[in-house]
Amino acid sequence: MKKLLDRFKLPSTHANSENNRRDFLRKGVLGGLSLGLMLDGKPEQEMEFITQKVKRDSKPSELKITDLRIAHLQGVPFRSPIIRIDTNQGLVGWGEVRDGASPNYALMLKSRLLGQNPCNVEKIFKEIKQFGGHGRAAGGVCGVEMALWDLAGKAYNVPVYQMLGGKYRDEVRLYADTPEISDPSTFAKKLKETRLDKGYTFLKMDFGIGLLADKPGMLIGANVWKLNQRDNKTKTVGNYGLTKHPFTRIQITDKGLDYIAEYVSKIREGVGYNIPVSADHFGHFDVNTAIRLGKAVEKYQLAWLEDLVPWFYTDQWKQISDAIDTPTLTGEDIFLKEEFIKLIDAKAVDLIHPDLASSGGILETKKIGDYAEEHGIPMAMHFAGSPISFMANVHCAAATENFVALEHHGVDVPGWEDIVTGNKPLVVNGFAPVPNKPGLGVELNEEVAKKFLMKDQKWFAPTDEWNTKDSWDRDWS
Repeated sequence: MKKLLDRFKLPSTHANSENNRRDFLRKGVLGGLSLGLMLDGKPEQEMEFITQKVKRDSKPSELKITDLRIAHLQGVPFRSPIIRIDTNQGLVGWGEVRDGASPNYALMLKSRLLGQNPCNVEKIFKEIKQFGGHGRAAGGVCGVEMALWDLAGKAYNVPVYQMLGGKYRDEVRLYADTPEISDPSTFAKKLKETRLDKGYTFLKMDFGIGLLADKPGMLIGANVWKLNQRDNKTKTVGNYGLTKHPFTRIQITDKGLDYIAEYVSKIREGVGYNIPVSADHFGHFDVNTAIRLGKAVEKYQLAWLEDLVPWFYTDQWKQISDAIDTPTLTGEDIFLKEEFIKLIDAKAVDLIHPDLASSGGILETKKIGDYAEEHGIPMAMHFAGSPISFMANVHCAAATENFVALEHHGVDVPGWEDIVTGNKPLVVNGFAPVPNKPGLGVELNEEVAKKFLMKDQKWFAPTDEWNTKDSWDRDWS
């Protein structure tokens, strides 16, 4: 201890301000050490005392999950349950259940997570992925996986993309979805003013049989279905939204196809041909009508036609893709890589379109993208949630070579970026800067986020009723 004190002896003179600064530091250290003289001869305790106010990094090997809670937000732009995972070291991980899904998909996983080290992301994912399913049923598994990566990044003090192998790009290109407007001239004006003028370089539009519902001579067999919310039919043959496309038997007439072609023509005229424009939400009709529609709009060079038929009709997708020149795309409701592999191997679509909040989370989506890349298939990414899930997508997109563009559904939501703090702004001229901060790079801004809390919901209320595991999870014998 004496030798240690000798190193901090004060000089006899103070010739300049630099010496004065050094003197001050030495005095500060001596003051602290004088309080620790009682620890003389105990170097480990001395060092602990000296550094007691120094912020220590997390100890990843000792990190444990202690709690999982939910805050159910709405209007971001849809309903999105936000996941908070707490740990024994004070680190918090943020995730998000997919838009429109129940928070229970995540809460039922809590008993399987308590006590686990969140840095073992892939191990935990393999344990819980049996509780996910296609579409919204995957939301809990994927949201938890996002939060695990956020925690692992914070524990190791690195951004998530670095743990995925590094990044291919510093900015992630966004494509802005724009809700359907019946008048094409008004729609084109909105695309320009609210998208192009904000710097977006990739657009998506909706058009389909909903535009034709109230126009005579344009649809066959539609009179027994409610095609949109404006439709006031009292008698129908079933629920149109829940009837798979081939079973409605709705067809578009030549007159209807001409109307749609003219609609797309005016949009193209309004935004020009320098900008890629993709399309979605065509309606529920069969593969034959899908092909006729695809051919009717081919001359307008759309970036892709999305979800013309459900994703699981692989043979029908191949029929459509082989028959038209406009690229085809599907995948936003597929859970896990296996079903994407079927589409890719069959050469059934031109692009894949996973939604990270359904496809299996960050790592599984990168695996899907990597498999597609090996087969020459590009990957666009579907997204419609809060900034938490947005940032999970940004990290995955940055780390995946064949990535094209990420959907941004919150362009028109006031205060959307203010829901989080950290890597701001989230969007700059239609691109998302890839953050270098640990984990996802953002934290929930509780003051703002509370304004989006769903009516009659509690703010991260205790979830002790989900603490106990009550089943045997092994899915093999």
